[in-house]
Amino acid sequence: MNVFVVIPSWNEAKNIGAVLQSLKKYDYQIVVVDDGSSDQTAQVASDFGVKVLQHEINRGQGAALYTGTLYALKQGADIIVHFDSDGQCLAEEISQVIAPIISNQADIVFGSKFLQNNKIPWQKKYFIIKPAIWLNNFLTGLKLSDVHNGFRALNRLAAEKITIKQDAMAHASEIVAQTKKMKLRYQEVPVTIIYHKFGQGFGGGLKILIDWFFKK
Repeated sequence: MNVFVVIPSWNEAKNIGAVLQSLKKYDYQIVVVDDGSSDQTAQVASDFGVKVLQHEINRGQGAALYTGTLYALKQGADIIVHFDSDGQCLAEEISQVIAPIISNQADIVFGSKFLQNNKIPWQKKYFIIKPAIWLNNFLTGLKLSDVHNGFRALNRLAAEKITIKQDAMAHASEIVAQTKKMKLRYQEVPVTIIYHKFGQGFGGGLKILIDWFFKK
């Protein structure tokens, strides 16, 4: 199958090289979407010989994923993988994420850091992520073990049906909600998430919630 890996990137010049190096050993089509970076993210990615798409301004991760997904569809992608640019995810786990799609058991697969042991800052785990999981399940109608995990895979059907309208981080909830609405077959698989920094805090989570309700 023709597998495209879409990597949204914003000011990740220090990390994108290592991410692309880890991916180059696999037979995937790689698309980096530079979301209006002010550093050398696009140049570093170009040096690896991968396809680089650029937003002239910073629009947000959701917008970058939508741009990359549309491009992959136009290029004939059978499977589209969403993959982080900061080194949180492992390239060798893409095979297990796309496996349920290849075996025709799912249209979309969500990576979950809670289906295996991951070192998560305890404040983030219990005071941000766990409440967010409950709220996300309630709002989307889909019961998942994780929330806002950027590691997922879609078959062509799912990628064509799901339209990302949330430019910023609320796109992750939007994708889950549309999975439920479109009655797409879904699965979760365990993935490794490496926290190099704390990441989204309470304020970031509140903004996602506001964006979600405002858009609805």
